[in-house]
Amino acid sequence: MNIQAMMKQAQKLQKDMMNAKNEIDEMTFTGKSSFVTVEVNGKKEILKVTINSDHLDKEDIEMVEDMIMVATNDAMKQVDKVTEDKLGKYTQGMPGLF
Repeated sequence: MNIQAMMKQAQKLQKDMMNAKNEIDEMTFTGKSSFVTVEVNGKKEILKVTINSDHLDKEDIEMVEDMIMVATNDAMKQVDKVTEDKLGKYTQGMPGLF
């Protein structure tokens, strides 16, 4: 296999990986635990938090849901930053790997 064929194969692999990553980014995932439901997109961003409880006022539930969403998204951004800092040196030239 010559170098041009290898480069073409690597470019196709990179394109396929980016397409798969974009597909995942657009998906929505739902996690459930007891009376809490969380919707997350493929970018690991919280889209919605729902708390089903008869023990709290509706206004209190909405405030807690928003606070959980903001705090969780902040934590996930920190994970992404540390991941990029630690693993970025291995993926230089291959964007979208993580």
